[in-house]
Amino acid sequence: MDELTEKLKKLLGESKEIEIENFDLEAGELELQFIPQPINAEGKKKLTRFDFLPSRDEYKSAIAEVRLGATKKEGGTRTISHRIGGQTAPPFYFFEGKFPSRPLISQDVFDMPISLPTHVRKYFHDVMEDPIEWAKFRVKEFNAQMITLHLVSSDPTVKDTPVKESCKLIEDFIQQVKVPVIIGGSGNPEKDPELLEKAAEICAGEKVLLSTVDPDMDYKRVAKAAVEHGHSVLSLVSMNPDEMRRLNKNLMKQGLKQEQIVMDLFTGGVGYGIEYSISAMERCRLAGLKGDANLMMPIVSATSNSWSAREAWIDKDEIGSREYRGPLWEGNTALAALLSGADLFMMLHPLAIETVEKISDYLFSDTKKGKPFNYESWISAKSTTPD
Repeated sequence: MDELTEKLKKLLGESKEIEIENFDLEAGELELQFIPQPINAEGKKKLTRFDFLPSRDEYKSAIAEVRLGATKKEGGTRTISHRIGGQTAPPFYFFEGKFPSRPLISQDVFDMPISLPTHVRKYFHDVMEDPIEWAKFRVKEFNAQMITLHLVSSDPTVKDTPVKESCKLIEDFIQQVKVPVIIGGSGNPEKDPELLEKAAEICAGEKVLLSTVDPDMDYKRVAKAAVEHGHSVLSLVSMNPDEMRRLNKNLMKQGLKQEQIVMDLFTGGVGYGIEYSISAMERCRLAGLKGDANLMMPIVSATSNSWSAREAWIDKDEIGSREYRGPLWEGNTALAALLSGADLFMMLHPLAIETVEKISDYLFSDTKKGKPFNYESWISAKSTTPD
């Protein structure tokens, strides 16, 4: 063994490390020696300092930057505007790339009162009858940086609100609500193309996000309207990167640029398929960074979907208070999406929104200088806790 050690010393020379590949060692006995740290004059152990350099991968491309909302200087009437995307590395790999934009949350508003648990409805009091007042309330009371207007009543199976009537609401909404806006249809493939097409015309210059288009509808109408009036489009494919690639490619054939497309791979709530959502988001993000031009777009998470889980709202004391269980369900769904690459979130519950904002701020802050994060602080938040 001493002879082998001497040979290794001669081989290494002045080198500080050596890497051996395809090496097999067979031994009948393995002896480990633990050498104690030297102790200085004060009786304290002397530690050896060294620099840790994590391995770094290089990526061919950056995720496209999408601008949402236009201020007066940008040709619109919004009080603020946002950019999402622009990353050059996987989520939170700060040591590998740049992250010019923080995650953005758009707060949900519906064009009609919808069925919500009592502990959610109490936040919004009487404003649910008027989507414009609801949106203003979101901005004033919960500092909403973006609003999603869901035109659910236009669905023929709900109220079948005429397109003309929905367009009047959109016109009033865009005049009175001054943060950036997502215009969401009802999901009806026959009615949404016309509705979103006209919404694009009404909101010309405001850089809204038209939500959503999917392969089963006439997405060409929406794409052409977005190009003509300077908007972005939300493309929806359920947890299938290959189908998302095809849809985005077809949207760009209609004239949309990468900077005008945001991807929705569908967010299954905690316990309701979120693992598939995580896989789809991560695959699309890595493919985009590696140079796939059809997946080089920011990702949205419609986190409000998590409320479809019975466990989020069911009155069952043995699994915890609904007052906190619901927002925890939505918040944890959002956090899973955040760590998987989501850039934009459509969310419902004020406590879930506040929690995700705080954790996002912490993750993007200089933790060496920042204060320790109190993960339980949201429970006692006076500004949002219901009476």
